[in-house]
Amino acid sequence: MPYFPGETAVHPPLRLVVADHVAGSVTVLEPDGGTVVRLTGRHLSEHAGLLRLPGDRLALVDDRAGELVVLDVFGDTAGRPAVSATVPVAVPAEQLAADPAGRRLAVTTGLGANAEPWSDVCTVVDLEAPGGAAAVRFRTRAGEPGVTLPGSGDPLVVLRHREPGFFESYRFSDLLATAPGCPPAEPLERLALPDDGHGDAHDPAGGLLFAATGEGVHRARPEGSALRPEPPLSWDASGRTGGRGYFLRLDTRHRVLWSCLRGGPTDPGQWPLWTNDAWWHRLDTGETGRLEIGPGLVFRMGLAARHAAFARCHPDGDELVLVSTDLGTPAVSARLPLPAMDGAPRRGGTPWDGVQRRAVAASPAASLVAVTRGGHGEIQLFDAGTATVTGLLRLPTPLDEGGRLAVVAQGDDGHLDPAGR
Repeated sequence: MPYFPGETAVHPPLRLVVADHVAGSVTVLEPDGGTVVRLTGRHLSEHAGLLRLPGDRLALVDDRAGELVVLDVFGDTAGRPAVSATVPVAVPAEQLAADPAGRRLAVTTGLGANAEPWSDVCTVVDLEAPGGAAAVRFRTRAGEPGVTLPGSGDPLVVLRHREPGFFESYRFSDLLATAPGCPPAEPLERLALPDDGHGDAHDPAGGLLFAATGEGVHRARPEGSALRPEPPLSWDASGRTGGRGYFLRLDTRHRVLWSCLRGGPTDPGQWPLWTNDAWWHRLDTGETGRLEIGPGLVFRMGLAARHAAFARCHPDGDELVLVSTDLGTPAVSARLPLPAMDGAPRRGGTPWDGVQRRAVAASPAASLVAVTRGGHGEIQLFDAGTATVTGLLRLPTPLDEGGRLAVVAQGDDGHLDPAGR
């Protein structure tokens, strides 16, 4: 199957990591469906997602066990175990992020299976501490904070709070030295944000931090322990207005910040009328644009070598929308139908509660795009370069709620986007 762009003579090996967070399994698969390893009894935190680390590793939080788990995706090829580290962390995990070196991590807590945020505990982890991986917990304030870790050596830990909205900065070494008893930690600096922040990114190459809000994308530049605000980016672009993004993704190959803007009725029961626009911002030139994806639910996205991929759900039919990213202005290059899901969101009901969804994933070094079919235990494989279906993988679990998914090409530098996705 032609997964990779033709610019390289040697194609790196590729694997898929799929987590069924409801059934409690994490599986590493070959693209032909062969199982490399399957971990049972592992309930991934669906919201915190999968975090790429250097060395083709992935970190995740097991919400039931209260552990950070580090997977060595290609470890078997060198005689290494699939799980390279486990560390106790506070749960329910909300967000997961690493410093650019992939050594120091932070986990924040949020709602879990509760109606309101209740936990104010966060965890910092040093995977290379003397004597083995170590974790320390501290308190902040109850909410659903995002987190980024800018800097090298002794990075900052920057929490993005809402209601009231703030960036709050801490020094990693200070948090790692927190006394027993999980005491509150006092931030070094606060920088005000709108109260509706949701979605975070960190560009290690440029140093900027990003937070998605209703007003636009707020930016801050760390300088020592300080955070210097930079002008926010507007969601309005290319003559299109309205809507806002709830996530941010970093395309490290093209140095583009991505989101999907949702507009339309505020009532979740009218989700088929929601509008969705792909929004993009070139980090090095400042160019910003947006383009129409289509109505319905666009939950998350994947970034392949030359395409951004969006899975769109709608009662009239689901589709994979491919947006070309390699040349000039991004544009929709293909719309590929996805097989219907039993238990899919329906008109008049919410698109979140008791329904099936899809996960979508890709690697920045490959043209493969993978999309789950929630409730059916299936993963559809596509070649974004040729806009064709290339395979179907079947899992032994149903992938209720869509599961979570990652595509890892060996040496693909996916860790340059150092946030759980």
